[in-house]
Amino acid sequence: MNYLLYTIVNNAFNLLQLIIMVRIFLSWIPHDPYNQFIKIIYSIADSILIPIRDAVPIQGMGFDFSPVIAFFLLGFLKKVVLLAI
Repeated sequence: MNYLLYTIVNNAFNLLQLIIMVRIFLSWIPHDPYNQFIKIIYSIADSILIPIRDAVPIQGMGFDFSPVIAFFLLGFLKKVVLLAI
């Protein structure tokens, strides 16, 4: 049972990191922002990235570090949660 829970939690965090990566790549290429799949990707990723953007004043630098911070935070949270299982 613990292995199943470990796998589910690990895959959930990996999926969140993958969604953030897809969101980053979508910001570099032209795409249809009204596509339902794209809207889902944006809503999931932005629910993680927007609080980080609000907490860290990095807007004046010209580069958005919120995905990098999100990756570190998700990785840290994943390790903490997986150690608790």
